[in-house]
Amino acid sequence: MLFIEFAIVLIAIIIGARIGGIGLGAMGGVGLAILTFGFGLEPTSPPINVMLMIVAVVTAAATLQAAGGMDYLVKLAEKGLRKKPDLITFMAPAITYIFTFFAGTGHVAYSLLPVISEVAHEQKVRPERPMSIAVIASQQAIVASPISAATVAMLGLLSPHGITLPHILGITIPATFLAIMFTAFMIRKKGPELENDPEYLRRLQKGIEPISSSGESTEINGKAKLSVIFFLLAAVAVVFLGTFEDLRPSFGGEDPMSMPDTIQIIMLTVAALNILVCKADIDKIASGSVFRAGFVAVVAIFGIAWLGDTFFQANMDQIEPAVEGMATTAPWVFAFALFLMSIFLNSQAATVGALMPLGLSLGISPIFLIAMFPAVNGYFFLPNYGPIIAAIGFDRTGTTKIGKFVFNHSFMLPGLLTIVGSVVLGFIISGILF
Repeated sequence: MLFIEFAIVLIAIIIGARIGGIGLGAMGGVGLAILTFGFGLEPTSPPINVMLMIVAVVTAAATLQAAGGMDYLVKLAEKGLRKKPDLITFMAPAITYIFTFFAGTGHVAYSLLPVISEVAHEQKVRPERPMSIAVIASQQAIVASPISAATVAMLGLLSPHGITLPHILGITIPATFLAIMFTAFMIRKKGPELENDPEYLRRLQKGIEPISSSGESTEINGKAKLSVIFFLLAAVAVVFLGTFEDLRPSFGGEDPMSMPDTIQIIMLTVAALNILVCKADIDKIASGSVFRAGFVAVVAIFGIAWLGDTFFQANMDQIEPAVEGMATTAPWVFAFALFLMSIFLNSQAATVGALMPLGLSLGISPIFLIAMFPAVNGYFFLPNYGPIIAAIGFDRTGTTKIGKFVFNHSFMLPGLLTIVGSVVLGFIISGILF
């Protein structure tokens, strides 16, 4: 029965991944229906706390976008890129990392890609180098951001085990950033130089079309800047209250208010400030890319995480003996499972919701799970991720591309180097700090 039930879980995930969007979460519901009504498995509780935290964070980020704050961040990033154009291979990932870190979403990278491509081209640097690592950096920053959907999902799952936000960020920030800079150094000479690239020379002969970018003439007003200030203050408040729990109110008991509740209250307050003070357009909030992507992640976690948790908890008496000893002898093996699942799910938050509860059930240390957290960024592996497609389209020189064999695309090497580096550094840093 175990293998039949596992096959149902896999089929639901694969079909959901092929459908995409909220289809992933919906197929989780189908799988859950088969397991409960057909096989008699008792459903576990859905991850309500995790889902509500993501809803609050996404709502705040969507109001930031609707108020023009995202456009303001892009303008700041463009200035930074053009200030040190000769260091574009290092500056591009650093800037996409920093802006994703503060925004809590990788969508800011979309608007930066045309700027990165143009600056690289002007400097006669092969655009593939900064473009590829910039996209990977925007993914890795998600697991280091205190207000990303993936991080709040991770915190929601680990907080009952004594893990606080500083525990997570203390490992993921240095591990991911150092791995990105190491990878940027390793790929700084990747591929032939631009003037020797046959595809670029062919396009040069035909006449390279000027790049099209919709964000160039966006006017930034004071309210857009104020929305960024509100959002950054919220991010600082989340980190501060997560670090100093005595600052959180307690209500008759010894324990302070939980971090999930704290994050939800702060983020909903920021959303209200952006609407009331910064005049964020209500219609734009719900139709914006940040809101849509965030709620797709919520539905995915609702269906897929609930399905996975129900299967694993019902069969734990058979699964646990099969992997006994892994928790102490080779916990890093779990990183491969996170990586593979993220390829299918195309969502860091959904991967966290689907597999991290299993890691806890197997007895893997929460600190080790944090060290392996960057492994949820595996969806560069198949070149169908939005920013990857956008980066290929924005590179007019043709150096950023999908290879003849599909898997030999421009993002494979930087993606693999960064994931391996982040996880290895995560284990090293966790050993030093904890």
